[in-house]
Amino acid sequence: MNKFEEMHLAEDANIISRELPGKRSQELIKFQKENEGSIVSYPRKMPIAIKRAKGAIIEDVDGNQFIDFFAGCGVLNVGHSNEEVLSHVKKQMDDVIHVLDFPTETKMNVIKKIKSHLPDNIRDDFKVSFGGPTGSDAVESAIKLAKLKTGRSTIMAFSGGYHGMTSGALAVTSDLDFRRKLTSLIPNVHFVPFNYPYRGMYRDYSYGDTDVNCLSYFKYVLTNKHSGVAKPAAIILEPIQGEGGNIVPEKGFLEELVRIAHENDVLVIFDEIQSGFFRTGEFLSFMHTDAVPDIITISKGIGGVGLPLAGLIYKKEVEAWGPGGHIGTFRCNQASLAGAYGAFEFIEKYDVKSNATKMGDLLQERLKTLQTNCSFIGDVRGKGLMIGVEIVKDKTTKEPFPGFVAELRKECFKRGLLFEVGGHYNNVLRIVPPLTITPKIIDSAIKILEKAIEEVTFKYQVLTEAI
Repeated sequence: MNKFEEMHLAEDANIISRELPGKRSQELIKFQKENEGSIVSYPRKMPIAIKRAKGAIIEDVDGNQFIDFFAGCGVLNVGHSNEEVLSHVKKQMDDVIHVLDFPTETKMNVIKKIKSHLPDNIRDDFKVSFGGPTGSDAVESAIKLAKLKTGRSTIMAFSGGYHGMTSGALAVTSDLDFRRKLTSLIPNVHFVPFNYPYRGMYRDYSYGDTDVNCLSYFKYVLTNKHSGVAKPAAIILEPIQGEGGNIVPEKGFLEELVRIAHENDVLVIFDEIQSGFFRTGEFLSFMHTDAVPDIITISKGIGGVGLPLAGLIYKKEVEAWGPGGHIGTFRCNQASLAGAYGAFEFIEKYDVKSNATKMGDLLQERLKTLQTNCSFIGDVRGKGLMIGVEIVKDKTTKEPFPGFVAELRKECFKRGLLFEVGGHYNNVLRIVPPLTITPKIIDSAIKILEKAIEEVTFKYQVLTEAI
């Protein structure tokens, strides 16, 4: 038996309701709609009320079981309700939970774990700091630290980037839909293109095989006084974009980007909130490259079993704030830190890094097989278990096909497969399952996806013929 097989509620989806959502889910969704704020989003596309979950399987209140290729938006890296991690949390809760930023053995042990998983040649150069419990807060604190260190106020971000929903984090997020009605966010934020290999934006080969012309444009903005952009305190980017469509930049892009930034005395912030904590097979996704940032934001998966925790890993030379320079009442929640420690222990014990890599390779292989038989799958890309499947109307023109994706998501939901949608054009399946996923669950998910693709393709063919 695969060592991860017993860690899941089941190995396949099981839909027993005559319709979805089921009767009890309908009741709870109705109550939610009438009594909870309208900012609720996920149940609109995945209309279920959840009762329990284990590993990569979610069960709703009607008894339907779904394969989870969503993992709480990339949070549940070691799976839902991981018993070994929960044992650390339960033990901690018997001792103490809320201590502000007083030192505890639990917190010091987590800091040791974080630093021990950094590359050998840089780990002694970095410190760890915990702020508020969300990824957005980590981004806010990273921006603040960069501004304090440099004395400059401009921040440069990248197209396709997502960094959170608070004022500063949203200001460096490129999706205009999130801030169309907001006229006041933090000022002096400028966007430049991100390396998008499939679409080849701004491509030229002036840097050999490693570049798109966005590097040339980035250098121009930093060095030309007529660019109209004041010298920034920092650039912020995801080494692998998440909401932007799980985009993995071309080899060499991050190294050259960091080199240009540092050459111009600009700090580099890598947002590893979603791509980090072993999601890609390494502790942090930039570790697949030789690029080294100045500040790293962490959250999501580091809470172990979905407990809120966020912070920074930053070079000691960037230290620029004093006591209380960035605080939060719920920073360093001890239960969350125990979850983090337990998750580190679990990952080391079972070599989850290797499983993330192997299962990522297997999943991409299965998806690329589907691609050869589907005229609408334009690109399959990813690193580890952070995978994007881009849907297009035509593989030659690469015209986005968000309508197909919307229908595909509905069909997969009916059959018991959950995933998120993203991308520059809302045409990318964002696949981020727990890192404890097994070959059997992957095969089950691929069968559902294949059937759903066939169904949606048939619908579009009938519609086209009718027109």
